[in-house]
Amino acid sequence: MSELKPKLDCAVSAGELLPSSRDNIRQLLEGSISEVVQNSVQELVEAANWTELNDRFYRTLAFGTGGLRGRSIGRTVTTAERGTPTGLGRPEHPCVGTNAMNDYNIARATRGLVLYLQKWMRAEGRTEKPKLVFAHDTRHFSREFAELAAKVAVENGCHAALFAGPRSTPELSFAVRHLDAQAGAVITASHNPPHDNGFKVYFDDGAQVVEPHAGGIIAQVNDLASASYEPLPPEEHGTLQTLGEEMDEAYLDRLVSLVLDPEMVAQQTGLKIVFTSIHGTGGIIVRPALKRLGFVCESVEEQDEMDGRFPTVKSPNPENAEALALAIAQADEDDADLVMATDPDADRMGVAVRNTDGEMELFTGNQIGSLMAWYRTMKLFDLEVLDEKNAKNAVIIKTFVTSDLQKAIAEKAGLHFVETLTGFKYIGAKLAKYESALPDAFAGRYRELSEEDSREARLRFSKYYIFGGEESYGYSGADFVRDKDANGAAVMFAEVAAYAKSQKLTLDALLDRIYCEYGYYLERNASLVFEGAEGAAKIARLIASYAEDAPAEIDGSPVESTRNFATEDIKDSEGDLLPKEKMIIFTLADGRRVAVRPSGTEPKIKFYMFARRAPSEFSAADLDGVKETVDRAVQSLWSWLEADAVRRAA
Repeated sequence: MSELKPKLDCAVSAGELLPSSRDNIRQLLEGSISEVVQNSVQELVEAANWTELNDRFYRTLAFGTGGLRGRSIGRTVTTAERGTPTGLGRPEHPCVGTNAMNDYNIARATRGLVLYLQKWMRAEGRTEKPKLVFAHDTRHFSREFAELAAKVAVENGCHAALFAGPRSTPELSFAVRHLDAQAGAVITASHNPPHDNGFKVYFDDGAQVVEPHAGGIIAQVNDLASASYEPLPPEEHGTLQTLGEEMDEAYLDRLVSLVLDPEMVAQQTGLKIVFTSIHGTGGIIVRPALKRLGFVCESVEEQDEMDGRFPTVKSPNPENAEALALAIAQADEDDADLVMATDPDADRMGVAVRNTDGEMELFTGNQIGSLMAWYRTMKLFDLEVLDEKNAKNAVIIKTFVTSDLQKAIAEKAGLHFVETLTGFKYIGAKLAKYESALPDAFAGRYRELSEEDSREARLRFSKYYIFGGEESYGYSGADFVRDKDANGAAVMFAEVAAYAKSQKLTLDALLDRIYCEYGYYLERNASLVFEGAEGAAKIARLIASYAEDAPAEIDGSPVESTRNFATEDIKDSEGDLLPKEKMIIFTLADGRRVAVRPSGTEPKIKFYMFARRAPSEFSAADLDGVKETVDRAVQSLWSWLEADAVRRAA
């Protein structure tokens, strides 16, 4: 492809192609013998489609808060990529590029992970082959990527366990722990659009990788100049294990243990639930779990089919009303009490509830998490699992950008409370810390303990994890999974709904009672999208501007304090120093708060807005008026922030 080099150089000189794009194109072409790669690059160069080439090549994909994630289908699909029609609504081959999800990046990521594990185990004095678990969701190319990753691991001297079909991210986390594997990876892009895919890495504790392992893996991957490798001799290969129903059953057995009051649940036979997996993996586990617990649950047949096109929705995101529209329509037809929806890899869950007016109402991730945090805290005291003496050994964890209502619940109950950076991997790191604090007698057998026995051990010797959550519809209620778990969340929220039913309350009425006791809290999230290489540069400039030119006043209120998580040394409530992250939090004199950060997985800059009223400031009769006043205050805040961001980005 030497004839392309002068054209690439000319495009760089003309300012049409980024120098980094040219360098990455050359590196990929020199390291690949694939005709699809060679022909795709040639077609885009000859068409002078520099915008597409910049988007595909301006960088090499790097790990973010969700691992590796990018397009598996380009905006422009080349003739070579399109190939032979597959009947799957997708090209035959994934998007070519160093900034895309394709065989090149899957192979490099897997090899980098394998090499890091082998070095790490040697440093630990361990001589056995590393074991890795691989799972995938229903997205385009997910199965092919998972099979490739397992193949690369086996041929490079590792044992691999690969699920027989699509499975959820939390089941992958569970399987890593259950099999005592050294690492795992799931092929997913969560709730992103259909053209995306990703590679999310987990370490031996079942949680997403954090430092120092994350940095070590990234460095190892970046040292690989090519995706090609020479397989070890067959006698040095690892083994390949297929995971199926046996792992599902082990996971289900632990999930049903999340129910705190099975007797109460069994009595609420009138509760009717509609569930949708939005063409993803949630139906594999959620429906059997709810059925085992005695819940009446119907699924949305049009969305039961596993289909990476997600043909019935604009986006498979359970945060969005549109994604729940079919389920809500079915709930209205069946007079159901509750709708629950999971995203393609079933780590996030959204709900709609029948409110006091008889209408279906969407809850936010903050409201869903707060209801579960409140119920689980209240029920554990009712069951006398918790009391005034041991409450300090029970913990609720949330991220800094999640509702402070959960903090108020923890503090009033006398619980231990921790805030983490965005990303469930930081909650997973806390759970690993609490496990490591157990006496040596539990070493090697903690994962085999029942939920009841492990709870007793943690309450006595460490910290018992009651609940953890993110505003972005991620929740967990036990440490046998070390990531957000929509399967477990469906079980836990169904129990909350059963409790409300037993009290003759709708879920919105129950939430109002909580507001009256702890205060009214309102949060709103918004984002600005900037795609491609130019967009990434704009997001970086925006974030830098908030640090270099911080506002002294926002929406008419003075900024009382500013915390820059990228530059300041900030410790959490346990005294642990937080990793540096590009996030700034502004606290206003009128009590409102704003957090600004770039997304780690999408081309967005995110804004999180918070407002509250203390319970002493209103009565139950005043609550509707308080809601309206606070809502106007948050709307005004976003209007100011959006206008300011547009000005800064200009």
